[in-house]
Amino acid sequence: MIHNEREIRRTQVIEAAKQMMTAARTAPKAKGEDLLEILLVTDEEIKTLSDKLHAMGEEMSRGGMMRDAINILSADAIVLIGTRELPMGLNCAYCGAKTCESRSEGTPCAMNLVDVGIALGSACATAADLRLDTRVMYSAGYAARALGWMPDCTCIIAIPVSASAKNPFFDRKSMRK
Repeated sequence: MIHNEREIRRTQVIEAAKQMMTAARTAPKAKGEDLLEILLVTDEEIKTLSDKLHAMGEEMSRGGMMRDAINILSADAIVLIGTRELPMGLNCAYCGAKTCESRSEGTPCAMNLVDVGIALGSACATAADLRLDTRVMYSAGYAARALGWMPDCTCIIAIPVSASAKNPFFDRKSMRK
């Protein structure tokens, strides 16, 4: 049997994105509390995400969001990494409050956000090891949050993934108004 790389590339990218999800799951977490939610987006849901991101960009007059909406259409898969909210009780003051209990309503626990960052690093390192094209995008994660795809998550970050001759997620044209 002969396999042409062009014919199996999409399947390979999706399988690699699953490995990225595993790397994110096994990343270290504050106090060992696993608050992460991780999703894989493919096919028509990428278009749904793109449409939502574009609409949000127009509504907020954010050219970067509209650019990212077009850009994610080059992805074969998008890994979403989000965190549920749970103050760690460390009273670290990184959120700006002196204690966890004195935190204002809606202020995220910094340790939850750090956990997302570490998971993103693990996922992107896996992608780099597999020589995949990626970019970390808060914008696409923000649109996923607006779509309600991870309803318990207060912060979601997206990693679009592709395998192409040139990374489509860099050297992008500005859409600033």
